[in-house]
Amino acid sequence: MGAHLGVMRRLILTTLMLAAAPLAAKAQTWPGWPGPPPPGYDPGSAIADQHRIEMDRLRNQAAEREALAQQQRLQTRLTILQLQAARQPTPPLPPPTAYAPRTLEQERQAREAQDARREQMVRGVTEIDAWLDRRPH
Repeated sequence: MGAHLGVMRRLILTTLMLAAAPLAAKAQTWPGWPGPPPPGYDPGSAIADQHRIEMDRLRNQAAEREALAQQQRLQTRLTILQLQAARQPTPPLPPPTAYAPRTLEQERQAREAQDARREQMVRGVTEIDAWLDRRPH
């Protein structure tokens, strides 16, 4: 793609230079010596031609710089895409947990608390059973 733009740019510049060559020869101002100006010489036209040729040169230079900038933008985008494609994927994060992992001491305390609740429940159940088993009035 870059080579294609380079070939087109050279072709356009060559064409413009060939077209401007006869104008450049025609647009020379008369220096005022060694003799009178040639027939049909108009100093205003000669200066206008010189200005027009210089403006064309500057326009061509600006177009060339813009083409180079566009080519560099495309190359930059292509390089970024290649780098992103070559990048190693990030490993997936572990799923978030609803609780923080407990230490061994916390685990021991949780087991002891659960055992205490069971004992309380068993004791409560036996009290209820005793109340249900009581003799009616």
